[in-house]
Amino acid sequence: MPEERRQLISSGTTWEARVGYSRAVRVGNAVYVAGTTATTRDGGFVGENDAYAQTRHIIANIAWALEQAGATLRDVVRYRIYLTRQADWPDAAKALHEAFGEIRPVNTLIGIAWLVDPRMLVEIDVDAFIGSGLDVN
Repeated sequence: MPEERRQLISSGTTWEARVGYSRAVRVGNAVYVAGTTATTRDGGFVGENDAYAQTRHIIANIAWALEQAGATLRDVVRYRIYLTRQADWPDAAKALHEAFGEIRPVNTLIGIAWLVDPRMLVEIDVDAFIGSGLDVN
């Protein structure tokens, strides 16, 4: 893939077309995954009132998007997690540790007032750099 070429990845959800964004964008070895919630590609929803289940599903959706761009979770260098309820951070953290405990990217946790659907408790976006996960200590 030429360094200057931009690859757009879509999961086909209605939100992407409605708002005008891609699930992920790859430019060179950098991959940026948009804020991801616990929705399914067919319009369903996972984990109502369960931050742990939502976070696990979100990570699976992010892993899919990274795979489409030629990356994996091991290539993630930064993630940001947005929570609507402070009390949910331990449940979200448990799922994040399961996915990133050995990879240890940088992270920011942000408390927010709301997400577009009131069932949504968690949203996560990631930045990855293909090839950066080769020597994880």
